[in-house]
Parts: sequence; structure tokens; C-alpha cells
Amino acid sequence: MQYMLLIYADEKAMGAAPQQQVTDMTAAYMTYTQALRDAKVLVGADRLKATATATTVRTVGGKTKVLDGPFAETREQLGGYYIIDTPDLDAALAWAAKCPGALTGSIEVRPVWAM
Repeated sequence: MQYMLLIYADEKAMGAAPQQQVTDMTAAYMTYTQALRDAKVLVGADRLKATATATTVRTVGGKTKVLDGPFAETREQLGGYYIIDTPDLDAALAWAAKCPGALTGSIEVRPVWAM
């Protein structure tokens, strides 16, 4: 079954982190991504650009509105994702616990509803 691991973190804190911390986190993600590949569970993954680059589309009363930025007032922002294919939720949760982002933010695990 496919699961999406949604990685949430404090975007401002990451932007203010010392360069060595950023370098270490990048290395940890590279190691984690390779482990997913080696286990043959990785389907896809990407980082997302900063929330300041986001555009929100809403349709209200038949009219489409295009607005700059996200509007969720949260401490953590969606920074990236992995899509993995594992036998069950327990295996997906085990992979989520190993994600470097779990150390500084949170990982939301959601089953993919195939279309």
C-alpha cells in the first residue's frame, strides 16, 4: 500500500539555522532517502519551496479567486514529502519515525487513495 509521509517543520527556524545544522540535516535526508531506495519502498519524494512562493486557489460562489500565499496559521509548514510503498501502516510508521524531519518537526502519514 502506498503512503505519503508529509514533512512539517518550522520554516522560520530552519531559515535561521546555522549552516552546519543545515548541512547535517541535508546529509541525514540523503542517507534516509538512500535507505528508502535500498529497501525498494521509495515511490517519489520532493522538497517544497518556501511558503512565500505558494499560491492559493479558491472557488466561492462559482468565482475563482487566486491569492498569494498559504493561509493556514500554523507553527509548522509543509516542507516536503515522500511517497512510499509498504506492506502496511506499521511499516510506513516505522519509516516515518526514521525520517530526519521527525527530530525537529512532525511527519504526517496518510494512505494514498489511488485514483
